[in-house]
Amino acid sequence: MALHRLQRLAVAPLSFTGGATSQVLREMSTLPRVYVTRQIPPEGLRILRDSGQVQFELWDSDDVPVPRNELLQNVKGVDGLLCVLTEKIDAELLDAAGPNLKVLSTMSVGFDHLSLEELKKRGIRVGYTPEVLTDAVAELTVALLLATSRRLIEATHEAKTGGWGTWRTLWLCGYELANSTVGILGLGRIGVAIAERLAPFKVKKFIYTDVAPRPELAKVINAEYVSLDELAKQSDFLSVCCALTPDTKEICNKDLFAKMKNTSIIINTSRGGVVNQEDLYEALSTGQIAGAGLDVTVPEPLPTSHPLFTLKNCVILPHIASASYSTRNAMSALAANNLLLGLRGQPMIKELKL
Repeated sequence: MALHRLQRLAVAPLSFTGGATSQVLREMSTLPRVYVTRQIPPEGLRILRDSGQVQFELWDSDDVPVPRNELLQNVKGVDGLLCVLTEKIDAELLDAAGPNLKVLSTMSVGFDHLSLEELKKRGIRVGYTPEVLTDAVAELTVALLLATSRRLIEATHEAKTGGWGTWRTLWLCGYELANSTVGILGLGRIGVAIAERLAPFKVKKFIYTDVAPRPELAKVINAEYVSLDELAKQSDFLSVCCALTPDTKEICNKDLFAKMKNTSIIINTSRGGVVNQEDLYEALSTGQIAGAGLDVTVPEPLPTSHPLFTLKNCVILPHIASASYSTRNAMSALAANNLLLGLRGQPMIKELKL
């Protein structure tokens, strides 16, 4: 219920009262200047346009990110910046923007593309878009898990290319969720939502690990807290849901894979940097683990020549976990409303505490 309320609030344009009317504001040359680094979904643009609170420029493409040199030029003197996760917001960019920049709003739940220390040092407020994408990410995670464990991509290829011959007893067999143990690395809203969707598949047990036990969340899905080693040893399916931090960088590596069952499946819909891809390739190609489903990689896009693409037991998606029309519009609306509230000096709907 709380998530649905947040989605409605994120999409609804905020009413800004007091001071000059929006018609007068549009005519004022003192309106805050905003740069939007991508052609974001229409709800967010509509909110910015109809607010009458800002004058904004837009990199008018959704297919091609703004080139770095143009980005550095276009942010000069802006008061606010609305970005997506493809833009690296670092000291160079903040220096280029100059002292007028007071508010940054990112249309993402992750913030590893932001230099938080630099933003904090400059007193720049940061809005982001968690929670509105929980359902979409959880759904995609389940879809990716099933596609990987039941070998759907392989099966589709065989059907299309003439490999579908006579019925065979063990051809394209995979692994069932029924009576399995599902492990969650990083138990937050998304981890809980994934478990709630998997429970009807008759999962035997949910386990998780995190920096510390999270009893309130764990109670919702009846999950048991275990160590990272036990998570690797016990999990038939391991869903990676943690944020990318110095502590979690490449936490899924050869040491972890060595402890996993050779029938285990690992799914990553968090951040690519959490997984050591060279170690993952070795584990998959030698049969140390059974399969992997990745929605995130390093880099993005992953070069088509990367060895992981040669493996039948590795399903790779182009970072589409939040890619539903309703979720992306809710994200853009929340990002726009965060920006407008920040520029007015008011509390954002979702603000990172630096």
